[in-house]
Amino acid sequence: MQKEKKISSKFIYFFGSFGGILFGYDIGVMTGALPFLQKDWALQNSAGTVGWITSGVMFGAIFGGALAGKLSDKLGRRKMILMSAVVFVIGSLLASFSPNNGQMYLIIVRIFLGLAVGASSALVPAYMSEMSPAKLRGRLSGINQTMIVSGMLLSYIMDFLLKDLPEAWAWRVMLGLAAVPAVVLYMGVSRLPESPRFLVKINKVDEARQVLTWIRPENEVEQELADIQTTAGEESHIEKTSMVQLFTGKYRYLVMAGVGVAAFQQFQGANAIFYYIPLIVEKATGNAASSALMWPIIQGIILVLGSLLFLVIADKFKRRTLLILGGLVMGLSFILPTIINMVVPNTSPMMIVVFLCIYVAFYSFTWAPLTWVLVGELFPLAVRGSASGIASSANWIGSFLVGLLFPIMTASMPQDAVFAIFGVICLLGVLFIRFFVPETRGRSLEEIEEEGTKKTNN
Repeated sequence: MQKEKKISSKFIYFFGSFGGILFGYDIGVMTGALPFLQKDWALQNSAGTVGWITSGVMFGAIFGGALAGKLSDKLGRRKMILMSAVVFVIGSLLASFSPNNGQMYLIIVRIFLGLAVGASSALVPAYMSEMSPAKLRGRLSGINQTMIVSGMLLSYIMDFLLKDLPEAWAWRVMLGLAAVPAVVLYMGVSRLPESPRFLVKINKVDEARQVLTWIRPENEVEQELADIQTTAGEESHIEKTSMVQLFTGKYRYLVMAGVGVAAFQQFQGANAIFYYIPLIVEKATGNAASSALMWPIIQGIILVLGSLLFLVIADKFKRRTLLILGGLVMGLSFILPTIINMVVPNTSPMMIVVFLCIYVAFYSFTWAPLTWVLVGELFPLAVRGSASGIASSANWIGSFLVGLLFPIMTASMPQDAVFAIFGVICLLGVLFIRFFVPETRGRSLEEIEEEGTKKTNN
């Protein structure tokens, strides 16, 4: 057998997380496209239709995450990431060629595109956690979040640059350009190796050893390979785990912790800001949403800076400490504007936008990256693909409901009251972290699994 050419660890980590660019671009692109689509198709008074077009991707992602997670346990993480890139290309182009006033067509295409978004959100954290050494896993897994927010910022910048196109062209080009990073992803991932843990799982030990030599110091390879083989050997005797057993069997403590964190991240309301910030500013100031496209760029810059801060501090602070800090500040950022408005009724309407920026700043280096770090860390090898898929689906159910209901809620109640509801959910998330999520910093995946299994049995 011909010896495979060595692949740089930096190349592996970069393209291993590059799926986040697509994930982020597709989250962000509708923010700028929506004001033009609303005008082009006269949807200004159709809150339900706007909600469905925006949240169609999230609805598809609910199923894409679970399906890809399950298939990745059989086919491998790498192959499923490649398949999701192909769906990205097709879905992006189909969206850009939507027929005039084709609301149902666009909703269906966005749901189809969501299959790839959900797959990416489930597969990238699992792949990155399995490739990363324990001491750097927070930082390297955090690259996924940097990719996501970079994709969002890229989409906001493209939306801003394209805003002077005719309405019918602007939103189509914005949506269609998502195909470009999808092609780059496919080309990059096609050169990546499969994760060593999956290779051991399918009895390709020599290939797993070779991959480990590319991403670990030489003196650590055999010990880590032995640890992976021991865990895989124990888990090969475990009967196939059903969805119900995931939440009732020996792994339920870790599965519930990971799924709970993923769900809370979305129900805290972050995507209401990311999807609708131009419309939020329009409602607060009375200026047209299409003239407020600089605000998404500001939010995107805050997100990118926060993700870079996380890469610096990721493995220096406990995961739980950062999540509790972030949740408290995020909750207060949503609740304080309502209290201030009650005490001082004539406060500037832009106050809420300032508090949203504070929310985004703390979200960007706590809940945003750490959710996906924990999803990659918490789940045992035997159920990692399936559990990651469920966590991804829980995350997207929250994202879908927030995207669908936010325009309907703000049409029927004051905007600051809607955000106060999200603030309460942020504080409930803090309590969940405090009582139901274990600390994972600096521990190998096998150590986390052992501790979680003990807690389930106690």
